[in-house]
Amino acid sequence: MTGAFRPEPRAARASGASRAPRRRAAVAVLGAALAVVALASGCGIRTTSVPVDAGAAPSRVPCKLPSADVTTRSPDSVAAPVYLVCASQLVTVDRPVPADASGSGALGAARALLDQVRQAPPESERRAGFSTAVPAELRVEPSRAGDPAGTLRLSSQPEDLSEEALAQLVCTYAENEALVTKGSVVLGGPGEYPPRGYLCTSQTKARPQDGTTPDILDPD
Repeated sequence: MTGAFRPEPRAARASGASRAPRRRAAVAVLGAALAVVALASGCGIRTTSVPVDAGAAPSRVPCKLPSADVTTRSPDSVAAPVYLVCASQLVTVDRPVPADASGSGALGAARALLDQVRQAPPESERRAGFSTAVPAELRVEPSRAGDPAGTLRLSSQPEDLSEEALAQLVCTYAENEALVTKGSVVLGGPGEYPPRGYLCTSQTKARPQDGTTPDILDPD
């Protein structure tokens, strides 16, 4: 009869029933994806569908001079190791000192090395990360009567210098045999305090800013 209700074939009913769970699963997946996007937006993360070039990673300070940048020296000078600060450590660079500095006694060698360690690093050294904490006005004077052998008197009390400046000076002087007495560098100041012996240790070089270095000895 025309217009009469015709029951849907069983196969069609089964197909519709099987599609319903799949639709619900698709809706659940879509909802989860939207939640992730919303969470990323809330955290300030900008989503993108293409790779992003964030640029090169920041380079580390080399603390090493290219051979082309090593300071040239004149025929009447010799290369001497001087300790500078680089990456919070003490690192040596070779600086030219007068060839006759070592032959002029301990005071002459001490003054020549101080001239170099207090000098502002040239551009090549600054590019490599080097700096100095030794004051430009610091001076070194002869010992006084009654001072222990090998004493060097500074224009400032050693303990009034910053930890890094004192470590730089002690380690620089420790590289010169003429400035070492019984394994230590003996320094005093302009005051009446007795001179003291300072050691340059591996810890001094690794962490000069700690304040626990250099180790202090009382010379005989």
